[in-house]
Amino acid sequence: MSNANPCLTCGACCAHFRVSFFWGECQSAGGTVPDDQVVLITPHRVAMRGTEYKPARCVALLGEVGQGVSCTLYEQRSSPCREFEASWANGAHEPRCDDARRAHGLPALTPPVRPSVAPEQVA
Repeated sequence: MSNANPCLTCGACCAHFRVSFFWGECQSAGGTVPDDQVVLITPHRVAMRGTEYKPARCVALLGEVGQGVSCTLYEQRSSPCREFEASWANGAHEPRCDDARRAHGLPALTPPVRPSVAPEQVA
């Protein structure tokens, strides 16, 4: 059974959604996100460059969606990126993951297959 992170061959969320967040997450305000990687959306919100319009693609996304990707700002990423999870990553379905994958022609992720336990192994 593979424990490979499906996000490393996906990246659909980074190329589908607007990634907006409170400006206080920017480095100039004491946060981690580099200021030159964001655009102002409102007086208090910014978005990752490339995600402020459709088709979206975050400037920090490196690689080809559905093939192999990585985030060039992974350690400095914003809260929406830190909070977004792939479907079934923690045992829960995430419809937004499915939406992003579908928009890029990728199939939805499926729950992991649990190994069956023989009746004589059950205590």
